[in-house]
This record gives sequence, structure tokens and C-alpha cells, in this order.
Amino acid sequence: MSSHYEFKPSPYSSHQLLLGLLPAAGGGRRVLDLGCGNGELAVRLAERGFAVTGVERAGGYTPPGPSGVRLVEADLEAGIPEVGGPFDVVLCADILEHLCEPGRLLDRIRPLLRPEGRLVASLPNSGNLYFRLNVLAGRFPQQDKGLFDRTHLRFYMWAGWQELFRAHGYEFETVRPSGIPVGLAFPRAAESLPVKAAEWLSYAVARLWKKLFAYQFVVAARPVERVP
Repeated sequence: MSSHYEFKPSPYSSHQLLLGLLPAAGGGRRVLDLGCGNGELAVRLAERGFAVTGVERAGGYTPPGPSGVRLVEADLEAGIPEVGGPFDVVLCADILEHLCEPGRLLDRIRPLLRPEGRLVASLPNSGNLYFRLNVLAGRFPQQDKGLFDRTHLRFYMWAGWQELFRAHGYEFETVRPSGIPVGLAFPRAAESLPVKAAEWLSYAVARLWKKLFAYQFVVAARPVERVP
């Protein structure tokens, strides 16, 4: 089965914010996209001049894989396969929450980064108001995507993500909250004024109070000394 995740085109979405953390012109910089799926991000980065290697499990993409991207097939639960290196950027877009031991993957990323390299990731916010209200009402939905994605194994609020990254030797340099991708919920009206206004409003309130209103946290992190 291929990846069911779609590219989120809203300017306030995690995908656009992730792309915005990388230079507009790749200039041959090396990117490792872990859990790349069908290349929603990898292809766009390759088109910008980055040299992109993607890692995806068997059945997680549509053969032959994303165009212009070197694809390595592997299950990240078992570790990162031989991908070469070092890399200027390692990208973890919507992947850490799907792993039994996300900290183990963070450990394996560190040696793959250049000294000035960065880990760029999107992290779901289990402290989002929608998530909190569902749990408060005694509900824990099982959905195909979103904050209650049935394939999520880890649920962190902002403090939890901070602790995880710090414990495995990373420091956040940039943090940007994403808004709710309303257009994906209402695809036929995605270009309508009400939907665009709702996405802008969601992003605006997330910037004011990320712990409560961010849909995801989009971060750039640098390796530092591990906390004892």
C-alpha cells in the first residue's frame, strides 16, 4: 500500500513551513528524507537543486518511487540503512510519532549530519485544544490522518518533544507552529475564501499560543552535547 499522506499546499501548513526552513536554491546540498513516502517534499527539494536521498519502507510508496530522488527501501524501526553521508539536512516529516522508539532514530541521525548540519522535523501537538477536548470528553478517535492518526504510537505535547530532543542531544534553533489544514478536510472548497480565512486564523492563533493551538511544531534542531 502506498502512502496515503497528501501534500499540504496551504502557506500555513507544516509542509510549506518545512520547505521554508531550507534555502530556496539547493546548490547541491545533501538532504536525507526519512519516511519520504511518495516524495511529497523530496521531489520539491530535488527540483530546487538539493541532492535528495529518501528512505521509505516497502509498500510505503508507489513504485518506482519519487522522481529525481535516490530511494532506499528500509524499515526505520530497524534503523537507518546505508545511505552514505554526511548530510546537510536530515528531514523527519511526520515520522517520529510513528515509531516505537523515536529517540533511537534521533541517536542514529546524529552521525549522519555535517558539523553545521541540521535536523528538520514536523511534530504533532497532542496539547492542541481539539486533542484535549476529545480526551476530556472521554473520546480517543481512530482516524486515517491528523492528530488522532491510528498509526501514531507516540503522543507528545510541546514539553515532551523538548525533553525527547534534549535527552538525545539536540537543541531547537527554530520553532514554527502550523495551523490546521482545513483545506484537506474540505477539498472541494479548499480555494474558497472561508477555508482560506479559517486556515489563516488557525495559524494566527497558533503563533500566539503554540502549546494550545499549534497543529504541529515545525522545528530545526542542531546537535549538542547529550544531557547526562
